[in-house]
Amino acid sequence: MPVPSWQVGRSIHDDDFWSPTRFANLFLYQQRSRQLVRLLTRNGMLPLHEKRMLDVGCGTGEQLVEFEGWGARRQNLAGIDLNETRVSRARARLTCPPVTQERGADIRCGDATNLPWPDGMFDVVSQSVVFTSVPVPEVKRAVAAEMLRVLKPGGAVIWYDFLYDNPSNRTVKGIGAREIRSLFAGCEVTLQRVTLAPPLARRLVPISWMAAMVCEGLVVANTHYLGLIRKPTVQSRPEST
Repeated sequence: MPVPSWQVGRSIHDDDFWSPTRFANLFLYQQRSRQLVRLLTRNGMLPLHEKRMLDVGCGTGEQLVEFEGWGARRQNLAGIDLNETRVSRARARLTCPPVTQERGADIRCGDATNLPWPDGMFDVVSQSVVFTSVPVPEVKRAVAAEMLRVLKPGGAVIWYDFLYDNPSNRTVKGIGAREIRSLFAGCEVTLQRVTLAPPLARRLVPISWMAAMVCEGLVVANTHYLGLIRKPTVQSRPEST
């Protein structure tokens, strides 16, 4: 399956550059995880044991592995990505040995504008830096609509994406709060700015981890929105005329 032009720049060969064995990346990863756990806790979404969860743009399965580490059951996890190589790696990580006779995660290779799951199947749908790699507004709206379609009433979208354009990658265009709320009109949207700007983190973390935490706490240099987007429990009906 060919990779669309808006996916250019998300090469699997970038894995080493973003490896968590690099101190700055480890800092960014741990801080994001801490903020996400706090967000889920505040919104009464833990534990994850019985929740069905989908990761859109799942890559090699890192977020799904993290969800499993937080208590989600592997057979309740699903993911989709355009890149066949990444999908193969995610499947290898999230299958179950035949001897266990248990079903592994449902990992698909495909397009997020046409998700291959039925309506209302998932309790949680997550996306991480997917929307900012999509330059076409109609495609963004289609992906958001599909995420809501497969989400149960009262379920939640976990949002993590750039607030600003990425100066080192012109294909990455930031998405502000107004656009997020427009994409998920009618939903309850909670957003917070997280993630110290990666170039600053790479300079600061090797010198002082604590100083990097203080800078991130000031929010001014944070580059991403982390959010929870709650689907209404009852679909509103258009007013009669």
